[in-house]
Amino acid sequence: MSSLSRELVFLILQFLDEEKFKETVHKLEQESGFFFNMKHFEDQVQAGEWDEIERYLCGFTKVEDNRYSMKIFFEIRKQKYLEALDRQDRAKAVEILVKDLKVFASFNEELFKEITQLLTLDNFRQNEQLSKYGDTKSARNIMLVELKKLIEANPLFRDKLTFPPFKSSRLRTLINQSLNWQHQLCKNPRSNPDIKTLFIDHSCTPTTANGARPPPPSNNPLVGPIPKAGAFPPIGAHGPFQPVVSPTPGAIAGWMSANNPSLQHPAVAAGPPTHMQPSSAAAFLKHPRTPTGMTGMDYQSADSEHLMKRMRTGQSEEVSFSGIVHAPNIYSQDDLPKTVVRTLNQGSNVMSMDFHPQRQTILLVGTNVGDISLWEVGSRERLAHKPFKVWDLSASSMPLQTALLNDAAISVNRCVWGPDGLMLGVAFSKHIVQIYNYNPTGELRQHLEIDAHVGGVNDIAFAHPNKQLCIVTCGDDKMIKVWDAGAGRRQYIFEGHEAPVYSVCPHHKENIQVNLLYEAGYWVLSNNLVSSMLYAVSGFIFSTAIDGKIKAWLYDSLGSRVDYDAPGLWCTMMAYSADGTRLFSCGTSKEGESHLVEWNESEGSIKRTYLGFRKRSLDVVQFDTTRSHFLAAGDEFQIKFWDMDNTNMLTAVDADGGLPASPRLRFNKEGSLLAVTTSDNGIKILASSDGLRLIRMLESRAIDKSRSPSEPINSKPLIVNALGSVANVSSGLASSLERSDRIQPAVSIGNLGTMDNSRLVDVKPRISDDTDKLKSWKSDIVDSSQLKALRLPDSIAAGKVVRLIYTNSGLALLALASNAVHKLWKWQRSERNLTGKATAYVAPQLWQPPSGTLMTNDINESKPAEESAACIALSKNDSYVMSASGGKVSLFNMMTFKVMTTFMSPPPAATFLAFHPQDNNIIAIGMEDSTVQIYNVRVDEVKTKLKGHQNRITGLAFSQSLNVLVSSGADAQLCVWNIDGWEKKKTKFIQAPPGRQSSLVGETRVQFHNDQAHLLVVHESQIAIYDSKLECSRSQLHFSNEQKDYWTRCQSGFDRPVAEWSPKDSLAAPISSAIYSSDGFLVYTGFCDGAVGVFDADSLRIRCRIAPSAYIPSHAAGGTTAYPSVIAAHPTEPNQIALGMSDGAVHVVEPSDVEMKWGGPSSQDNGAHPSNSSNPSPSGQLSELPSR
Repeated sequence: MSSLSRELVFLILQFLDEEKFKETVHKLEQESGFFFNMKHFEDQVQAGEWDEIERYLCGFTKVEDNRYSMKIFFEIRKQKYLEALDRQDRAKAVEILVKDLKVFASFNEELFKEITQLLTLDNFRQNEQLSKYGDTKSARNIMLVELKKLIEANPLFRDKLTFPPFKSSRLRTLINQSLNWQHQLCKNPRSNPDIKTLFIDHSCTPTTANGARPPPPSNNPLVGPIPKAGAFPPIGAHGPFQPVVSPTPGAIAGWMSANNPSLQHPAVAAGPPTHMQPSSAAAFLKHPRTPTGMTGMDYQSADSEHLMKRMRTGQSEEVSFSGIVHAPNIYSQDDLPKTVVRTLNQGSNVMSMDFHPQRQTILLVGTNVGDISLWEVGSRERLAHKPFKVWDLSASSMPLQTALLNDAAISVNRCVWGPDGLMLGVAFSKHIVQIYNYNPTGELRQHLEIDAHVGGVNDIAFAHPNKQLCIVTCGDDKMIKVWDAGAGRRQYIFEGHEAPVYSVCPHHKENIQVNLLYEAGYWVLSNNLVSSMLYAVSGFIFSTAIDGKIKAWLYDSLGSRVDYDAPGLWCTMMAYSADGTRLFSCGTSKEGESHLVEWNESEGSIKRTYLGFRKRSLDVVQFDTTRSHFLAAGDEFQIKFWDMDNTNMLTAVDADGGLPASPRLRFNKEGSLLAVTTSDNGIKILASSDGLRLIRMLESRAIDKSRSPSEPINSKPLIVNALGSVANVSSGLASSLERSDRIQPAVSIGNLGTMDNSRLVDVKPRISDDTDKLKSWKSDIVDSSQLKALRLPDSIAAGKVVRLIYTNSGLALLALASNAVHKLWKWQRSERNLTGKATAYVAPQLWQPPSGTLMTNDINESKPAEESAACIALSKNDSYVMSASGGKVSLFNMMTFKVMTTFMSPPPAATFLAFHPQDNNIIAIGMEDSTVQIYNVRVDEVKTKLKGHQNRITGLAFSQSLNVLVSSGADAQLCVWNIDGWEKKKTKFIQAPPGRQSSLVGETRVQFHNDQAHLLVVHESQIAIYDSKLECSRSQLHFSNEQKDYWTRCQSGFDRPVAEWSPKDSLAAPISSAIYSSDGFLVYTGFCDGAVGVFDADSLRIRCRIAPSAYIPSHAAGGTTAYPSVIAAHPTEPNQIALGMSDGAVHVVEPSDVEMKWGGPSSQDNGAHPSNSSNPSPSGQLSELPSR
């Protein structure tokens, strides 16, 4: 049917509705299949008109069409079955079971058996999973919420849920316009024509005496009044026809079910660019051989996290997701790495490169002679070098031994880091892959050698199906294989390509926190029984072969779900954007034509093709993505850059010359550095402005090392866990660490659970000749001229700042005050602030939505908010904040400030929130009654309560690598819980400082270091570092005013101080808050007298003290007694902090010169003294601390 004919059907539907032909309207909707009337559907469900519901649905979909359709019909028939049982109508129930539900037995026989067993119960509510089933009306309403989500997610309903927005009575208007036109064409038009029929064209005869033609009655209504202009009104069952924004289908369903891959991306509800929502990954799977039983594909699956589900509250004004749309890029060319800062001499032709996922300057390199190297690009130091050799030739297959005997030459085809940076994989041109464990000292240890394929292994990637780390390989034998990363056992083998497989791209799974909130509200049978039927596996793998075929595979044995042609029909690689929402491919044909394209993630069609390649590339063009904004490819002896939203080339650089025709390239995760191969077997490192600062920071640390040789300078990854009230570091850095390749985010690995606590790699950058020019701060900062401080503008009633976090993007700052009100400050891009990131140099805007709404938490009427504990957690995409101030836990939309849902009504009240690192459906909630509740958002249920504390919970921290949750309470106790079974592993009370007689009480907060093995513990009396066994490896104990000193203590079998530091009197106040810096090198500590201490994270030696007079001008004159009640650390700027004050003010503080840092490096500058131990350090410095 043509588009005009389709539009005519809509006009007829409108006309029939206006004329009250209700049954005819719905019959035409069903027969045409153009518009699914959700209001009519809702009415039928609530009325229990099951036969009519199925007839209406059949106009749009059938049971076997896809997994969404299957589940829609299953939910309806299941409800019909349960209602028959509830009426004690066994005969009807049996009929429904045999006639309607038996069709699902072929997909899940166990489920069908369990449903059948309900017939044996007097009341089906005796089944534990149905114990929460209420009355019929409430059950239908709950099911209706589920059905609406399924319909909105079903690709067959896409573009069928919204009635076109045209004016009312449009058909009548068009007829009227036609008649007016006909009347104007009359030879003798009458002034008042009488229209009696529409079956023939209109004509009239003249009525004037002289036969003159009267003026055309262009405004004279011929058939009733011409309706006034206006929007299509809410009419009956149709309306209101407001645009329905539907979730995009999950990772695979869309391409499997759509017959026409031409649908465009619908628009998402508008919002500020800084709060862009993540959208679905590629639903890349249309295939004629797709089996009807989509086992393992369920839109509820946590592994289809790109599927944006609606809140169970169903509020229409909230932000929803209809497809993949992206905020306009606000980056500039200055964000691109275009300046050559390093040149590395590899010595042989570089075939593959990959930056460490956390340590931004460590580069893995594989060459054409089979060796691999690790480079610290900041210092130009080669940390490790491994020439190729077969580790165990006797265990190798005969084809491999024969291949090596005939030709010993071997090349690296691909080398990649594992998602957490503790493992790396290398694919070779003959048969094998080798997996190394990476020790933070730079050592590579042999882990696995797998004889993977016959012929070359062309690609290797890490994947995480079913929360188990796996290795995916492909090869010349036309196969894709999946291996267990722990033991090397083969788990899956995928066959179907007809040519050697060139590359693999596993489903890029993001832990998008908001997704879990859209999965709430299902009743238990729907979750457990149905989910067991519809999702047994998770994720999928794209593969490309040298014949240009793209296929996709679920982790099952049902064959590929995709059979598409890649542009160029030859060597093609695929990669996601850093945020996992956009899919790109780059390939070159045999004739040398290169194609860089973005795929339409909903349908599997090409969305845009990027321009700028030469007509005949001399080699296969390589590409990479960064920051979810830029693309780069090596072509014409240059590096070419594109803005993802613009097909025209943005710019090109030649990296000062010396590049091959098609250089290989790789961004680091932050996009601040770019490695590119050279024609002389080397590598050039290009840097952006952020990359230049990173390189300079490494150089300054090298200078520090030269000044204090006994002090180790460590290159550490960024912080990935958060501390108490300043818990923005985890989510903040997750955002900044998004990968631009196909590796999934960092997850814990069972066999690597016990981390090696050896000291991290000493960075030894080349020291520049102008070291004397590098400045460092004095140890005491008392004047505002020594730093840059900014008090943020605030027109909202002040209350003590109790929680403070940076957004993950670093573009905004969110505070929660003691009066339960949130405040959000946003920085804008400008000439003074090119990046738009938070800074003390430019004032931000106190942001509110146009409605003027305030984000205010629910409060407990029986207890003032000022006396209640507050807690807060921010989603990784900065779009939602979960918060509580003594009342219910509220979920706010950061764009509208509206409450999307509330849960966990007090008592007891929530006091701390932490998301499970591996399952976004699980939240650990610390409670006022001293328990930790493990809450499953999906089923709206507390799964277990952890009991071990004697007072309220004040801190929670997860460690992925140790697989534990550490809780801290106002009882000064730490508890360690295994997150698999939630059993308690260990408890420990933090120790009181010497001389303090009473036991410790009060808030105790915890934060894991980025190594996931060391824990920062904060109490008003001390800050301490504990190892993974909760042994105190380093601590700074805060003493009373009478003692006025600090001790550094180490436990190596017994407690004793190893160093003593005599502080100034102004640092004797109790500690109010502390947090790691974003790079993990510093610990910022606030004191109740307004001072801020900056400590080395390794030794907890004081680097400098920031007096309150330095950042509060009125303090110098004695005008204030405010102090920092909470400290937040910027997610990417390690020298910037924000101070939430007891008087409600918020200050952003950073050095006044970007070349400077907080404090001087030497112990003499800091007032440190040698220990009085009988074995002092020979150098007179602190004795070497136990290795990390």
